[in-house]
Amino acid sequence: MALETPRLDDRAFADIVEEARRRIALYCPEWTDHNLSDPGITLIELFAWMTDIVLYRLNRVPDKHYIKFMELLGITLREAEPAHAPVTFWLAAPQPTTITIPAGTEVATTRTETAPAIVFSTDADLPVHVPTLKTVLASRREQGGGRSFREQNLTRLAVGFEGFAVFSNPPQPGDALYLGFDEDLSNHILGIEMDVDIAEGAGIDPSNPPYRWQALGAEDPEPWIDAEIDSDTTLGFNVAGLVRLHLPRMKRATVNKKTGYWVRCRLDPAEGVRSYRVSPQVRRLVTASWGGTMEATHATTVRNEVLGRSDGSPGQRFFLDHTPVLPRLPGEGLLVRIDEERKERWTEVRDFASSTPSDGHYTLDSNTGEVRLGPALPQRDGTARAYGAVPRRARRW
Repeated sequence: MALETPRLDDRAFADIVEEARRRIALYCPEWTDHNLSDPGITLIELFAWMTDIVLYRLNRVPDKHYIKFMELLGITLREAEPAHAPVTFWLAAPQPTTITIPAGTEVATTRTETAPAIVFSTDADLPVHVPTLKTVLASRREQGGGRSFREQNLTRLAVGFEGFAVFSNPPQPGDALYLGFDEDLSNHILGIEMDVDIAEGAGIDPSNPPYRWQALGAEDPEPWIDAEIDSDTTLGFNVAGLVRLHLPRMKRATVNKKTGYWVRCRLDPAEGVRSYRVSPQVRRLVTASWGGTMEATHATTVRNEVLGRSDGSPGQRFFLDHTPVLPRLPGEGLLVRIDEERKERWTEVRDFASSTPSDGHYTLDSNTGEVRLGPALPQRDGTARAYGAVPRRARRW
């Protein structure tokens, strides 16, 4: 439903006529004939009709006029706020070394015949680490309600020399398999490749296994956060396959006196979901990174844009080619080229009220892209005071 346009003045023709007739006694007490046949009443109705037309146009003031009226009062529009979205980068295959996706990497939606491509740029560097699995723990429930941890031999586990039961026998809710890593795998796509005893994890529905993959997240108060499962071809640890997880932001913590970044598979059957009758057996387990997810902003990065050359006068204006402009990041600003070797960085300010003639200041309108230099205003003694430095003629921006 569209919002109703506000009316600045809601008076109608009849309201204006009635108000004018009430004032006759105050301003013209000798005027006693208020009938419609009186020429004075005719003039009142004529001016009321003209005023009604003016009010109609006033109530249809375009948005641009409202903006200009607010600017006269010192009110400016808020800076542009771009859309943000998570973007996932996939590796063609796990890499032997860390791969860094640099900040400012641009991605775009598919261009169609009716819609242009929408471009997003990554906000920060994304290093995709090679995960170093340093600890594998199997947690089991003990008699009396406590829990114990059994650490597995990583060397033998990597080559499949010996296996282990993932859960207790019989499996109990809360049993878990813990994987500890040296590297911070926040927002990574973690691949866990496993060889298992075929159909050893009996009793479950392979399409709806009774466990959850979780990561020890960086957010409090809930320490363990469910990881999104991209794919799980193990059919609930019943066949050899690959599990790929989208991990959240993680933190370093200690589990069973072992410190690292932790991912676990916890037996937690939901209501109506069949659980294991016997524990599945893992023979071999290796991990790898398949990519990562990071925040991207609906924006493009423009570098080293040339505004023009100075004509040596105060109050010069230049316009950026790309608008609107987002809030400036550290290192972004106006660079004045003095000569081929010397450059001078100027400072963006909100206004020139406190600028002195030697200050390299400028303002930037984020919506229009207008770059304005400090003006020179006449004083009472006939001189002119410069609010901000003026670059010499032919200096390039």
